[in-house]
Amino acid sequence: MPPIDPNENRRYAASLVDADGNPTDDVRRAVAGELLEHGESNQARHAWFRLEQVEIRWLPVSEAAFLLWVLALLLVVWLAIGVALGLV
Repeated sequence: MPPIDPNENRRYAASLVDADGNPTDDVRRAVAGELLEHGESNQARHAWFRLEQVEIRWLPVSEAAFLLWVLALLLVVWLAIGVALGLV
């Protein structure tokens, strides 16, 4: 995609959908949609997006708790490497 020229006159259009599948104009409630940009050369650029919340079935705890455990494990490994190298 070529870089956007700030001096070029552009027009934007958005088609947004909320979580219930209803059209919305509120970008904070939008979970899917299409953005259309028209430049002076009448070439259109499309951008589609979709947000989904996905549950990991094999994970017995919440994603936040899992990430905290991973962070704690990495901290322990980092400290163990520091002790092994005599830095701590």
